[in-house]
Amino acid sequence: MGDWSDPDSLSFKINPPWWQTWWAYLIFGLIAASILRAYIVFRARKLTKENRILEERVSHRTVQLKTKIDELKSTQSKLIQSEKMASLGELTAGIAHEIQNPLNFVNNFSEVNKELLEEMEEEIEKGNYDEVKALAKDVSDNEDKIIFHGKRADGIVKGMLQHSRSSTGQKELTNINTLSDEYLRLAYHGLRAKDKSFNATLNTDFDDAIGKINIVGQDIGRVILNLITNAFYVVKKKKEENPKGYEPTVSVSTEKKGNMILIKVSDNGNGVPKEVLDKIFQPFFTTKPSGEGTGLGLSLSYDIVKVHGGELTVDTKQGEGTTFTISLPIN
Repeated sequence: MGDWSDPDSLSFKINPPWWQTWWAYLIFGLIAASILRAYIVFRARKLTKENRILEERVSHRTVQLKTKIDELKSTQSKLIQSEKMASLGELTAGIAHEIQNPLNFVNNFSEVNKELLEEMEEEIEKGNYDEVKALAKDVSDNEDKIIFHGKRADGIVKGMLQHSRSSTGQKELTNINTLSDEYLRLAYHGLRAKDKSFNATLNTDFDDAIGKINIVGQDIGRVILNLITNAFYVVKKKKEENPKGYEPTVSVSTEKKGNMILIKVSDNGNGVPKEVLDKIFQPFFTTKPSGEGTGLGLSLSYDIVKVHGGELTVDTKQGEGTTFTISLPIN
């Protein structure tokens, strides 16, 4: 033990131990920096690995999502085509009925013309040229009628072929009154072909001031057809309930109001229940029994009208009926 009175024995207080010298601090600093660097490198490598795994997962999920989106688009396309063909099927019998009328005229006038031409030959041999001129005029008048009804049949066929194809999305000037009237009759005759006992009153009120409007006729025609088909469905269902004094009635009207064209399809069915009124334009929602509807008709109709810059609205009263209104801007 050192002598406290001896200055040499206090040397340990004057000279600090080695771990408190500057080079010791430097070593400690280098060690700490190395550890920190090693930790940073370790974390960076770990993060890089995690990022690579995450990127692989994201890439895989992206491929999966893209596949799912493609599948959904394909399914949507098939469902739309299914809905379109279902509505076309509703019209098949109506088409046959509508084509039969002009074809009857064509056949009848053709037979009359054959007889008139035979008479002309006889009158020519007799030299009765005044009579020949009169017969020739009759033949010419009949030919005009044949051409008219032939074009009518041709128009029906072309319209239905157009309905069955995919839409081109090309707008063109269309007579909305003619389109509405044609689909009303076709839908009615199609339903009558399935059920001969069914009868309904058809009311039309078309505004002649509308003229032709610029629309995708095929698409808007599909909307009108869907609304009319639904109207016949509900009045038929109500008729089956056999309410006293009930007469099924479906009405179609058009009106020019300001810068808008209104197309209304009304029925005197039971109306849309309040609890489902806010769901009727949702995809796949339907009040029809299973197998009688896809639940896409009103949804697609709503989207088509929206694309045209218009609105599809509904007004209904329980036990009294429903009116769907298509509002289209005049372009």
